[in-house]
Amino acid sequence: MVSLEDEGDWRVLRFLPPYAERDEPDYLGALDAIGRTGRPFALLAVFGGEGRLSQAGERAQALWYKDSRDRIERDCRAIALVRPGATPRMQETFRKLWSMPLAVMPDEASARRFLAVRASGLAAPAAGHPDDSQEVR
Repeated sequence: MVSLEDEGDWRVLRFLPPYAERDEPDYLGALDAIGRTGRPFALLAVFGGEGRLSQAGERAQALWYKDSRDRIERDCRAIALVRPGATPRMQETFRKLWSMPLAVMPDEASARRFLAVRASGLAAPAAGHPDDSQEVR
């Protein structure tokens, strides 16, 4: 299941079970929408860990990165990625791609706290998410 939602000035991308045949095109469509946001935002991306892209999907994702990088660098204030089994190495890999504050974390509550601090000045979503983990270091 793939979804993209707006929560205040946050864009929230989810790629989670149950996985379906439409996930890859839906995910690529969500990336396209993120690249066209056109206003300041923070990105929370939550991945379930089992969803995989085809080789063509991987190429499309790489092209999206190349085509939208300048716009996202201009508009995105911070990125928090939630991935099961998040490691410092994953975080380092993503930090090489993007210049804005970025963290890879094992749970959504920590990711939301990271964004709340790093994306100050943006309208954050309503509180109410548990405080139950720490940032990957």
